[in-house]
Amino acid sequence: MIVAVTGASGYLGRAVAAQLVAEGHDVRTLQRRPSSVAGAADILGTVTDGDAVARALDGADGVVHLAARVSLAGDPAEFRHVNVEGTRTLLEQARKAEASRFVHVSSPSVAHAGSALAGVGAEPASPLEARGEYARTKAEAELLALEADSDDMPVVAVRPHLVWGPGDTQLVGRIVDRARRGRLPLLDGGRALIDSTYIDNAASGIVAALRRAPEARGRAFVVTNGEPRPVGDLLAGICRACGVRPPQWSIPSPLARAAGSAIERVWSLRPGRDEPPMTRFLAEQLSTAHWFDQRETRRALDWAPTVTIDEGLRRLARYSVGSA
Repeated sequence: MIVAVTGASGYLGRAVAAQLVAEGHDVRTLQRRPSSVAGAADILGTVTDGDAVARALDGADGVVHLAARVSLAGDPAEFRHVNVEGTRTLLEQARKAEASRFVHVSSPSVAHAGSALAGVGAEPASPLEARGEYARTKAEAELLALEADSDDMPVVAVRPHLVWGPGDTQLVGRIVDRARRGRLPLLDGGRALIDSTYIDNAASGIVAALRRAPEARGRAFVVTNGEPRPVGDLLAGICRACGVRPPQWSIPSPLARAAGSAIERVWSLRPGRDEPPMTRFLAEQLSTAHWFDQRETRRALDWAPTVTIDEGLRRLARYSVGSA
């Protein structure tokens, strides 16, 4: 197929585009800077630019939409402009281009209202209950995408959860940086059980959704490794793989949530300068269970992860040694 991929300069988008190229597809990428994906044709632009989107989608059979404004804080208008209006523009252009399938990459945070998610599937996205501007706008964008599902253009939403692996400057990079500076606390001892997704598995799950869109259409699926672990164990494994000391101190989650709320108010006065050290959403993520039943995802997408968490940590350690 001819496949247009947005956000391919990002960690997950780059992996998805590379896998599509490896499978023999004609891949075009749309993002603000070069994707560095060998074999893909880059089109520079944003998802809010209708002309750039039209160029990227001209003649495309499939669309994989990963581009998003991702941050713990920032201007609400900017989140809405990129995550909601950008998705709207992409869907409109995909229909005009007569694309035959559309995969919207979402997030489990669209259905997280602050309480535990234990052994559930893809709960309904809720812009009203989701925490933070990112989650709220991603929830609205997912609903827009699924509403666009049709016989002519089947739409599938995929929610990869906590994607990590070698070369990740977001999740892994922030964990390592904070641990190195002694600013990575455990909440309630790091006991909350959470799922995560190794990068190769996240990419293959999204590609599987593109392949299975006609059969899985109109639905959302959470994609994870299916190996829930205490958050403290996962953080420790990542830290050790990267050669830094794992977090040694813990704070009560109510205190972290209160601090996160206060910090959010401060950061609202200075959006865009840097990432806040804590938010209420982050405190909830670190202190509540969020792991997911993967049986329906694997059945509907005809997919299964191929890299275990332990193997992923070994690969991360080898990468860290090689890049030191």
